[in-house]
Amino acid sequence: MSDQTAPARAAVWWSQSKSRSQATAAAAILLTAVLFGISAYVWVSPTGAPLRKAVGQAAETVTPFAAQNAELKRNLDRATETIASQKGKLTAMQKASLASQAATAKQLATAQQKAVAAESQLASVKAQLAAAQAKGSSGSTASGSTASGTHGSGSGSSGGSSATPITAPARAELLNPSKRYFGMYTEQAPFNWATLDATSAKIGVSPNMVGYFSGWDENFRVNAVTRSWQQGRMPLLTWESRPIGDDNNVVNSPEYSLPNIIGGKFDTYLHQYAKDIVATGLPLAIRLDHEMNGNWYPWSESDGNGGTINGNNPGDYVKMWQHVHDIFQQEGANNLVIWDWSPNIVNKLSPSLRSEAYLRSLYPGDAYVDWVGLSGYLRPPYKADQQYTFDYTFKPSLDMLRNITSKPILLSEVGASEIEGHKAAWVTSFFESLGRPENSDIIGFSWFNLAITSYVGGERATNDWRIDSRSDSLSAFIAGITRPEDDFALTPAH
Repeated sequence: MSDQTAPARAAVWWSQSKSRSQATAAAAILLTAVLFGISAYVWVSPTGAPLRKAVGQAAETVTPFAAQNAELKRNLDRATETIASQKGKLTAMQKASLASQAATAKQLATAQQKAVAAESQLASVKAQLAAAQAKGSSGSTASGSTASGTHGSGSGSSGGSSATPITAPARAELLNPSKRYFGMYTEQAPFNWATLDATSAKIGVSPNMVGYFSGWDENFRVNAVTRSWQQGRMPLLTWESRPIGDDNNVVNSPEYSLPNIIGGKFDTYLHQYAKDIVATGLPLAIRLDHEMNGNWYPWSESDGNGGTINGNNPGDYVKMWQHVHDIFQQEGANNLVIWDWSPNIVNKLSPSLRSEAYLRSLYPGDAYVDWVGLSGYLRPPYKADQQYTFDYTFKPSLDMLRNITSKPILLSEVGASEIEGHKAAWVTSFFESLGRPENSDIIGFSWFNLAITSYVGGERATNDWRIDSRSDSLSAFIAGITRPEDDFALTPAH
C-alpha cells in the first residue's frame, strides 16, 4: 500500500501539547549549556593540558608535512627543468658536432676540387706547350677549349645561341674513373633536387652520381640526363622491362616476357630510345633489368623451386641483354652508354639461385658489359649467425663476380635499415672495407636514400634506408665518405 492512501500518522510525543513542546525546548537549551561548560572547563583547567598538547602536536605535524611537500615539489620542478635543459644542450651539442663534421667534409671537398682543377690546368698548359713546340712556333700558343674531357652539348638546354652548353666528361674517363663515385637515389631526383640537396647539406658532400628508375612504357627522358650533367652528376638509369607503375610484387607481365623482347616486339621502341640517347650527345650508365638472379621480377628466369617466371626460359636473360645491346650498337648509342649488369647479393636467395654457376649463366659476356654491380642491403629479418659488416653482406657475392669477370664493380644500390640499431656500425664497416686493397676494383656506390614500408616475413615493417635516418648513422656516413683511403670524388654541398 502506498503512503498516499495511508491514514495520517500520530503526532510524536514531544509535540502533542504546547506545554510539553516548551519543556522539551528548555531541556535542550540546558543540556547544550552544560556540555559547553564542561568543554570549556576541560580546555582551560590544568587537567586539560594533555588534550591541548595533543591538538597542538597534531597541528605541528600537519604544518611541517605541508612545508616538506612544497619543498619536495620545488626540488622536483628544478630537477625536471635541469633534465630538460641538459637534454636540450645534448641535442644542441649533437647538432653542432654533425654540423662541424659536415663543414669539415665540405672543406675537404673544396680542397680536393681545387687540387683537381689545378692538375687539369697544369695538364692543359703542358699540352699546349707540347703542341706549340711540335709546330715549331715560338710566338704562338695553341688554341682550343681549356675544359679538357668535355663531350658535346645536351639538347635539354634552352634554345638560343647564348645558352650555356651542357658538357660531360668523355665516356672513357667515366668508365674507369680516377676517383670513386658517390651516388644517391631519392624520391624525385634528377627531376627535383630538394631531398638530395637537403641530405647533401647534412653530409657536407654532394653526390657525383644520381640514380633513377624508368620503365619500358616510357620514352627516353632527355631531361633526366641533361639535368644530371648540369649538376655535374653521372646519370645511372635503372631501366626495367615492364611498366613503371607496376608494383614490385608483380612478377607476371606476359607482354614484357623475355621471349617477346628477343622476338622483336619492342625493336621499334628500342631503336628510338637509342636514337634519343645519341641526340643528347651525353653519356649515362644503364642498369638494365637488375637483380635478375632473384625471383621477384618479370625478367627473372627461375622461381627458385624448379618453375619458371613470366614464360621465360633458361638462357633468355642473356639473349635479351645481347639483343638490346646490339640495337644500341646499330644506332651508335654504345658510344655514350655504360652498361651495368647488376645482380642481387646471394645471401638470402633460395639455394638453387645462390650458386655461382647460376649467376654465371645470367652473365651476357664481357663484350656486352662495362660494369658489374650489386644490390645489397643490411635488412631484417636477421639470421641467427648475422654479422653487421660489409663482408657478411657483400663478400660472397663479390667473390663470385670476380670469378666471372674482371670488370669494374659498382655497388649500384645499397642501404641499411635502422631496425634493431645496427646501422651506424654497418656504415662504418662499409667504408672501412672499401679502403682495403682487395676492394680497389669497386669504383663506387649509389645509396638508396628513402624510407620504405613493405611486408617482411608476412609482417609490415618500415625500413629507413636514409643516410640521415639518425644522428649516429649520419655521423658514421660523414666520417666514412671523407676517409682519404676510400678515394671518393668529393664535391662540396651547395
